[in-house]
Amino acid sequence: MELLIVLVLAIIVLSSALRILNEYERGVVFRLGRLIGAKGPGLILLIPFIDRMVKVSLRTVAMEVPAQDVITRDNVSIKVNAVVYFRVVDPEKAINEVENYLFATSQIAQTTLRSVLGQSELDELLAEREKINRHLQEIIDSHTEPWGVKVSAVEVKQIDLPVEMQRAMARQAEAERERRSKIISAEGEYQAAQRLAEAAQTIQRFPIALQLRFLQTLSEIATEKNSTIVFPVPIDLLRPFVERGNQSSSAGG
Repeated sequence: MELLIVLVLAIIVLSSALRILNEYERGVVFRLGRLIGAKGPGLILLIPFIDRMVKVSLRTVAMEVPAQDVITRDNVSIKVNAVVYFRVVDPEKAINEVENYLFATSQIAQTTLRSVLGQSELDELLAEREKINRHLQEIIDSHTEPWGVKVSAVEVKQIDLPVEMQRAMARQAEAERERRSKIISAEGEYQAAQRLAEAAQTIQRFPIALQLRFLQTLSEIATEKNSTIVFPVPIDLLRPFVERGNQSSSAGG
């Protein structure tokens, strides 16, 4: 009976002394309250009732920053949420320098998001999101570095605008599209006018070109249309025949 009790106690002691850590985990060990260091991965041996181990994950954490009410520099009220990607690079600092590094990182991300976006104008937020993401990442990372936490990226997910601002932006976009359409139409008219001017100069230098174009048009109409078409004939086209007839009459007289 005594042997059984001793065996049970030995199993309990061994179970409390042995720890197995995965590849992505580290164990921060405290001996009688004093920091010993980070251990792992694999099998870890602790002194029962003397050592205490805190497990830390080294995997990247994707933390969503709740929607924040922000007033931009041009006095537009918006709601913005984001995602922060970070990981623990120094387990000892993550446990010893801050009470809860997850909560602390979340709070730093929220305050930084409000501060940075509040210093920017709305057009800048919409057009230069990559630049703002990098700026947020640098600021948050500088705050979390003493805690052994590395912020690898910050992504602004969504910017919710007031309904009035959405309507104003829609009108602005419509006006911009109309402006571009008018510019393209005017450019087309300008090019067409240039071509007509060049054609007029060519006809002025070579009047016979107008008669040739007239005959070509008659040929195209005759090919495509089966109905009878009355088409006025320019007198200049018949003038050579009239002059030839007058010459023949004079010679006969």
